[in-house]
Order: sequence, then C-alpha cells, then structure tokens
Amino acid sequence: MSDITIIPTLVSEDQLAKHLQRDDVAASSQAIVAAAEEKARQRQHPKGSQTARERIAFLLDDNTFTEIARFSGGDMNRGDIGSAVITGFGRINDRPVAVYAQDFSVKGGTLGEVEGRKITRLMSEAMRVRIPVISLLDSGGARIQEGVAALAQYGKIFKATSTASGVIPQISVILGPCAGGAVYGPALTDFIIMTKKSSYMFVTGPGVVKAATGESISSEALGGGNLHNAESGVAHFLAEDEHEALDYVRAILSYLPSHCEEKPPVYHFEEDDITRELAQNVGKLVPESPKQPYDIVKVIESLVDHGEFLEIQPLFAQSVVIGFACFEGQPVGIVANQPLHDAGTLDVNASEKAARFVQMCDAFSLPIITLVDVPGYRPGSEQERAGIIRRGAKVITSYATASVPLITIILRKAFGGAYIVMGSKSLGADINFSWPSTQIAVMGADGAVDIVYRKELKAAKEKGEDLEAVRTHYQKLYERESVNPHLSLHKGELDSLINPEDTRLAICHSLSVLQRKQRPERSPRFHSNAPV
Repeated sequence: MSDITIIPTLVSEDQLAKHLQRDDVAASSQAIVAAAEEKARQRQHPKGSQTARERIAFLLDDNTFTEIARFSGGDMNRGDIGSAVITGFGRINDRPVAVYAQDFSVKGGTLGEVEGRKITRLMSEAMRVRIPVISLLDSGGARIQEGVAALAQYGKIFKATSTASGVIPQISVILGPCAGGAVYGPALTDFIIMTKKSSYMFVTGPGVVKAATGESISSEALGGGNLHNAESGVAHFLAEDEHEALDYVRAILSYLPSHCEEKPPVYHFEEDDITRELAQNVGKLVPESPKQPYDIVKVIESLVDHGEFLEIQPLFAQSVVIGFACFEGQPVGIVANQPLHDAGTLDVNASEKAARFVQMCDAFSLPIITLVDVPGYRPGSEQERAGIIRRGAKVITSYATASVPLITIILRKAFGGAYIVMGSKSLGADINFSWPSTQIAVMGADGAVDIVYRKELKAAKEKGEDLEAVRTHYQKLYERESVNPHLSLHKGELDSLINPEDTRLAICHSLSVLQRKQRPERSPRFHSNAPV
C-alpha cells in the first residue's frame, strides 16, 4: 500500500479574522450585559429590590432562560444595553413559559416604542406556541419623550393581552410602580400578584391627585398591595416580598394547562390515613344551627388532597371563597360561601369575585366544585345602589355558560336567588348533592312565617295567645313542609342526599364520571352581551 499524505485544511486570514471578530463581539456583548447588571444591582439592592435578571432567574428553572431581542434599541459601540425590558423564554417546573421583566434601572423601566415591540413580539410568539405569559412589572409608565408613540405601544399590548385572554394563562407580578394607562395591562390578565411594601398601582399618582383635588395621599394608601387585595379587588395575591410573589406564580401554574385546548396537569395521588380521617370528620366542622358561623376553608381543606388549598383573593369579598385544589390528583376550582363573614351572603363584590373565577376555570378546563351555605343576597339600599342586580347577574352568566364539569354540594342551607346562582341544577350543574339536614327554599323560616302564616299569627294575637309559641309552631311546620331537601330531590333539582363523611368520595366519583364530558361546539353568534 502506498503512503497516504494528509493535507491539513487551511484557514484563510479573512476567515480567521471573521472568526476572531465573532468571538470579540460575543465577549463584548457579555461585558456590556455584565456591566449593566452591576449597575442595576447598585440601583435596586439599596431599595430592597432585585434586578430584572435576578427576578427572572429566581422564577424560572435553573439555566433555562433564553433571551430574545437582547440589544434591540441599544448601541453596542457605546456600551448601551438597549431597552428597559428583558424578554425571553424559559421553563417553570419543566414547562415552557414566556416571560418579560421591566428593568427599572434602565430609564426608570419606562415603556417606549422599542419596549412595546419587544413585549408584543414575545406575546405573539407565546400565542403561536401556546404557552403562558408572565409579566414582571416595575416601571415609571410611558416614556414621556416619545409621546404618542409610547402610548400607541400600550394600546398594542392591551390588544395582544385581550387576544390572548382565555387562550393562554397570563399572570402579572407587580414588583414596583405601575401607573397611568399601564395599569390596564395587568388588569386584563388572569392573575395579579402584589407585594406588601414595594408595589403600587394607580391611574393617577399622588402628585396628580394633589394637584387636581388638593388631597395629600401616599403611594401606599392610593394604590398599595393592601388596598388592591382587601378593598378594590384588583389584585389576587398579597406576598410578603418579591420571592414569595414569584413563588405564587409557580403555584398558580401548577393547577393550569399551558393553553385552553390542553387538559390541566394530573398528579399521582395515593390516599393516606390523614386524608381519609379528615374527610370522615368533615361533618363535625359544620354546626347544626343554620345561624352559627364556621370556617368553610377548614371544610375545604378536609375534603381536598393532602389538605392543600390555594385560596385566591382571600382578603377581598370574604363572604365567598375561591381557589384551586386537587381531588385524586385532578386540579379543580372551588367556589364556596363563607359563613364566617357576613353569614356567607352574596353582595356586589362577592358576586364579581365568584363570577370571574368560574369564567377563568371554564376557559382552562378546570372542573368547578361549588359548596353552598348561603342565606341569600345581602339586603339593603347600599347594595341596590351599588348595582347588585347588574353585578349579581354576572354569577348567573358565568355558571350558565360554563361547559366544564359542574358539581354542587349544599352543606346547610340555600335560600332564594342565591340558591339559584350558586351552581344550581337549573343553571346547568351536572351533579347536585345535599347533606340530609339542609334547608332549601325561597326564604328562611324566620321571614317566611310572617308572610305565609300572617292570618294565623294575626288571629292568635287577637285571641291573646302566646305569639312566640305560635310563631315557633309555624316555623317548624314551614321547615318540615317547605324547606325539606326531599322536596328538591323529588323535583329533580338534587341528584342525591349524601352523608357529610361521604362528601369527598362523592366528589371524586363524580369527577371520574364527568371526565369525558364533551364541551359544545362554538356558538354561531359572535358573543353574548353579558353584564360585564
């Protein structure tokens, strides 16, 4: 065999120069990013805040963030990092997500044309691949120097957010100021998370309020986390700090699918002695007297897997409780009256709170479990003036149009219109149960006796009989003849009476039966004209 001569591959000087140039560019870009991050730390850390990149790193699984359009709007020759927002993709619990974080260390995090383009591009890509969008907001608002161009970008973000609504989950985390028109961006998303000390949302800031009305007010009092969680209902979670706020994002996503046509995640579950014992004793948590309060959250925790219940808006409209939990590993949404607050009555705020949650669950295919113990709507002229008719109708619309599995359990009482709207059979619930001792009627015995037996009471008074004894007699008669759950059972408004200790088992069996429930085809109409 002849000798084989190996000829080395020659690299031209031009090719070598280009290769070295690429390395120089990469090194230069990394140096610019590092310098910008150090500058951001110097500005943010003294305020007790993290930088935008630190927030992203904490939120996402380790080493999964891929940034896009990093230097858009910047000038590397001048060491300019570019825009005041960081956009990209990553993973949370190994599921892909899109995330953008406003960078307050760059131009106060203000939004201009470049920032708007980066955000809308990210949202467009998220819609294309059907993954959730998480926004970390910390901004001074629209960039004044860019005028209407900046305002137009907000409009485009609002449009993109509205288009994505109900298609992919959208979560907003307020980690600094969010003012002016910017507040409507997070208001359009599914969930808003705020912190106790450093996040603010207001349409007009304290300075504008002072100039316009003469009122002196702090940012915290005007639009802090406590106000929007407890009073306005704008926010859904109030975190102690930034890290807890980002932990809430991970918790929320653990119950939701990545998009509307995907089923929610299902987790492995093995029932243990603690779960069985809690479910067996749930009846002991509910007093027999319909007027005695109790904590419905403890009832929920006794029914769900491992006692784990993620309550949503716990500080707002507390007469109704909403949140996520699992039954045998299957995520569900739970709506329940809270007798511990205002006897569990429905008012304008409780109605809107429940309605939007039911609507969200229906959008993302989560079955809805409704636990009912409601004396009715809250009476009074204040509620009428606040629009209880219009705003209370939102609960009706949300339940009546929901096509996910709907399971309702009446625990103690359900009266009047509130009985109807809390997931009744007539509104489309699939399976309705009741505990044996519940009261279901147009109204409670106290009020009904004065109407139904007014002639008998009048006659007893004229005869000088013991009016209280007569009233008690007719109350018991009314409860026996008109409030007994067997009447609802015979009319088909209930499917079965169940003992309290069988409640969890009944829910689990119902979910198993309804897991193949077919959702209807799209309606030929454009959309309904619901009382939004």
